[in-house]
Amino acid sequence: MSVRSKNLSSVFYADSYHPIQAGSIDGTDVVPHDNAVYRAQLCSSIGLYDPHGDPKATGDPYCTLFVARLSRLTTQDTLHKVMSKYGQVKNLRLVRDIVTGDSRGYAFVEYETEREMRRAYMDAHHLIVDDCEIIVDYNRQQLMPGWIPRRLGGGLSGKKESGQLRFGGREKPFRAPLKSIPYEELKKLGIPPPPEGRYMSRFQVPSPPRRERSLSDREEDSHRHRRGSDDRYRKEDALRSSVDNKEEHYRRSSRHRDDDHSRGRSSSERSGRYHERSSSEKEHLHRRYTDKDNRSSSEKGHRHRSSTDKDKYSRKRKERDERSQRQGKYSRHSPHED
Repeated sequence: MSVRSKNLSSVFYADSYHPIQAGSIDGTDVVPHDNAVYRAQLCSSIGLYDPHGDPKATGDPYCTLFVARLSRLTTQDTLHKVMSKYGQVKNLRLVRDIVTGDSRGYAFVEYETEREMRRAYMDAHHLIVDDCEIIVDYNRQQLMPGWIPRRLGGGLSGKKESGQLRFGGREKPFRAPLKSIPYEELKKLGIPPPPEGRYMSRFQVPSPPRRERSLSDREEDSHRHRRGSDDRYRKEDALRSSVDNKEEHYRRSSRHRDDDHSRGRSSSERSGRYHERSSSEKEHLHRRYTDKDNRSSSEKGHRHRSSTDKDKYSRKRKERDERSQRQGKYSRHSPHED
């Protein structure tokens, strides 16, 4: 596939609104092709439309969605129930005819957060509500520079039956330029030239504009991020310390079990080590144990003999004492004394 054929199947989207460019399929027109575009160009050049002058357009534009192609029978409660699937709806305004009070087929839905708005922006597009396929877009009235509404000949998208097709939006993006881009003429007329090299696939979804944050908001976000990081690191340190304590307790318990096991196996290990020794070592150990036993037996015999000798000595002494007593008795009754 050549580069030209690849570009022909690609699309791009408008970042700012220009009535003449919006009326062209590839964004290269330099003159209005119908009266509606001419009227929109006139309003844009002399500043007849103020996008922020609508008193009914309240709320945060970065949290607001534009919902169109609604059925005339769709009520505000039905639409609120459908759009609540993507987040908490803060405000919903179904636009009605000022004379008859009937629905005009489009509404503005404001969510609590920008994240919920983006979720509905991605998922609610081409949703079927009351047998009608709706389209969803961001609030271009307040967020797209140079915006001109449909009632003044501007707007985006449209149907062929109306004869006022407008390109550059989500539903009908610009095609790749089919002819050479007249840069000089576009510059003279103040029309932004079509982008080159930034084409997207038809199936890709353009991102809505993001809120420009001030310096204080950025500092607050960075402070919140640092605080969250500190809390996360603190939790990780606490978790790591608890894990280390558990591992240390497990190592201690395993060390105690190993010590008990080693004490239980000490005798068997000693016997095993004894059998593993050489014959000379065994003979030396046997001689040492034999000498020890002999010494202990001789000491026991000596202790036994010493006790026997003591008994014999005490017995002889007793006999000698008895004999001396008998001799003294006989000597007191001798006839020689008489």
